[in-house]
Amino acid sequence: MSAKNNPVLNDLREQVLAAAAQAQPLHIQGGGSKAWYGRQSSGQLLDTRAYRGILSYEPTELVITACAGTPLREIEAVLAEQQQMLACEVPHFSEHATFGGMLAAGLAGPRRPYAGAVKDFVLGTALMDGRGQIAEFGGQVMKNVAGYDVSRMLAGSLGTLGLILHASVKVLPRPVAETTLVFALSEADALRKMNTWAGQPLPISATCWYVGRLLVRLSGAQAAVDAARHSMGGEEISDASNWWQALREQTQDYFSQEEAHVLWRLSLPPTTPALPLTGKSLIEWGGAQRWLYSDESPERIRTLAREAGGHASIFRGGDRQAEVFAPLSAPLLRIHQHLKQAFDPAGIFNPGRMYKDI
Repeated sequence: MSAKNNPVLNDLREQVLAAAAQAQPLHIQGGGSKAWYGRQSSGQLLDTRAYRGILSYEPTELVITACAGTPLREIEAVLAEQQQMLACEVPHFSEHATFGGMLAAGLAGPRRPYAGAVKDFVLGTALMDGRGQIAEFGGQVMKNVAGYDVSRMLAGSLGTLGLILHASVKVLPRPVAETTLVFALSEADALRKMNTWAGQPLPISATCWYVGRLLVRLSGAQAAVDAARHSMGGEEISDASNWWQALREQTQDYFSQEEAHVLWRLSLPPTTPALPLTGKSLIEWGGAQRWLYSDESPERIRTLAREAGGHASIFRGGDRQAEVFAPLSAPLLRIHQHLKQAFDPAGIFNPGRMYKDI
């Protein structure tokens, strides 16, 4: 999309060019629904909400293209009219969440391990770089910048590479049938069950274990859901859609801790046994995502996660001036720095939001 005759894009470009000329950091933000996520970032506010609207939507092609400032709830409402949805059940965390914020954060909800990550559904993007230039990435190959898949790479970049202007994403049909089963199981037994079921052709679309209860959501064709329900056992629960939405938005009781408590997000191989850590745990994604409130040292938590073949990051709370994401190896750090230099040579976009030196 050309910025020549678009006053909103022209205004954004002027702000970027002025900041680059003065080496003034910019704090990119949409609705501010995830302002707490990542390291603390300062700078002059660059508000994306003026650039909003759905640019195109082809229900038969399962593709929607929208501007970064478009409220997420508006996009989901349009999709719902066609019995479609954003594939990975992205969290909002606020009624003000935007489409661009969804991409920049790259966070996914309970359906993530069964449908895919945000990056897996990005077909193309338009980005304003630190020189005020607009580049579009997309198409069949989606390659640029020394072979990197730029469109997918922007998902989870927290605005550190540039200003996302608009994006095209693939959407999915809503499942015809859905039900949720609950089982009374210990943590160890729940992990074994989830891994056993993962190797079977079951229409599982979400799992969650907390305080002795394992909830499993089944989604798909009515016959497949009915067959799985009878073979797996358990008890059906009512009002399940609200329960999973509360989990997605972290309004479940488990997440109602004081801000002083640090919420850790552990990404682990699903078969990993319970780690020897004190605190309160909640397990999602078939065992691959584990939430933990713990007073143990960051070093111990990260070491145990790394030894298990995964990593740990601080999701909420804690010292946001310190490193919150898992430390990068030297080669990965150089790649991040190379990309930052390529897209944002003056270092003005959300500096330090992911890592101190990026």
